[in-house]
Amino acid sequence: MNIRTVLAATLLAGVAFSAQAQTLRVGLQEDPDVLDPHRARTFVGRIVFTSICDKLVDVTPDLKIVPQLATEWTFSDDGKLLTMKLRPGVKMHDGEPMNADAVKFSLDRARSLQDSMRKSEVASIESVEVADPLTVLIRLARPDATLLAQLTDRAGMILSPKAGNDFAGKPVCAGPYKFVDRVQNNRITVERFDEYWNKSAYNFQRVVYQIIPDTTVRLANLKAGDLDILERLAPTDYKSATSDARLKVVTEASLGYQAMTVNTTNGEKANAPLGKDKRVRQALSLSLDREIISQVVFDGLYPPNDQPFPSVSPYFDKARKLEKRDIAKAKALLKAAGAEKVTIEMHVANNPVDMRTGEVIQAMAAEAGITITIKASEFATQLKEQQQGQFQLSRIGWSGRIDPDGNIHQFLTCKGGLNDGKYCNEAVDKALNDARVTYDPAKRKALYDAAQAILQDELPIIYLYNQPGLWAMSKKLDGFVAYPDSMIRLQGVKLAP
Repeated sequence: MNIRTVLAATLLAGVAFSAQAQTLRVGLQEDPDVLDPHRARTFVGRIVFTSICDKLVDVTPDLKIVPQLATEWTFSDDGKLLTMKLRPGVKMHDGEPMNADAVKFSLDRARSLQDSMRKSEVASIESVEVADPLTVLIRLARPDATLLAQLTDRAGMILSPKAGNDFAGKPVCAGPYKFVDRVQNNRITVERFDEYWNKSAYNFQRVVYQIIPDTTVRLANLKAGDLDILERLAPTDYKSATSDARLKVVTEASLGYQAMTVNTTNGEKANAPLGKDKRVRQALSLSLDREIISQVVFDGLYPPNDQPFPSVSPYFDKARKLEKRDIAKAKALLKAAGAEKVTIEMHVANNPVDMRTGEVIQAMAAEAGITITIKASEFATQLKEQQQGQFQLSRIGWSGRIDPDGNIHQFLTCKGGLNDGKYCNEAVDKALNDARVTYDPAKRKALYDAAQAILQDELPIIYLYNQPGLWAMSKKLDGFVAYPDSMIRLQGVKLAP
């Protein structure tokens, strides 16, 4: 080989390395559902949205609300008018200005779109007005202590009014990266938006989100150098990852919960002992040893919990002790309900961790006389069937929100946008709605405690454990900061040579 050929090969290798260094590869556990912030509901979808759709406001790692597309905001004395000043000079991915018209369009769409999952999050908004190109007036029907927190997530993402209606297929926002393409159950690709208002803080030309449900395979890809970071490292892989000199693991307490949602009144599937009789639900809950589930499935890394709020939350009910397993009481409850031998179909996602969790729950419940059959499917399919009422019991979780309302209201109020079991109790509605307009933390906590007293008796959701954030990544990845909301933020993140 002559010197010219060697030089050409060296230059090509350098170009290839440079191109590779400009791409970040992220391993996701599931395929997101629709890429429309108003219609989406998956956790992994939120991770993708974090790179492509800026919000009106964001949070810091210690959960303080800070400016993003809105630079400042004020509430009127009566709490019914929120005035927001917008960041000047911001462009959407289609070149249109991000202005008050875009904010009005986005908030109105979140409120009115027929299948919007954000309706209950912004239910307090009565109207949105454009005062001038960079000033928005948000008029509320009632004071809302939760609204700013809601606007730190999908309800606060601003979409382009001129992008058409196919946001699910091609979201157009004002974030640091713009959508390129998607191969279902394989990958989502985004590329850096050169006209982003804070472009210099982002170091990757492209980000590829690769969908790999099998946790062991996902870690193997990371070790082989085919991924740079993965979310939700499996506890069973924790020791393998931490012992690998090429990797580092980052952990952070989470805001969310993992639970089982019960279909109480949503269609024919609810017409079963589990949905119709709270004693059957109480028996199922009593058949479970949450501490053993944590030890067997999660190597003790996931703290057991039977509340919608994590123990670090000021709204966690410390007076309530973790429910202990009681097989005798569970059998007595089933007998009183006339359901000593009951069969329940439980939906789970078809990844190894959820399958294993389902199997442990299945074995524990059997000792009380409850037969659980497991139906495993792609996570997006599980969500779709759950929303349609095509389930009796669904093993599912929630990544959590910075305000307690986000962990409970939309799941358990009669018209809650994520209330898939269609549970409805007027006393719970009153407590949770009153909590939304109550600013005093002590008074708010009393309202959540009152709601929980009812919910712990009726058990439309059976809480199991908290899932802390566990990220594994290449040691070459610098600048990653863990947030309690478990999102992957790419500002300041880079790959070392």
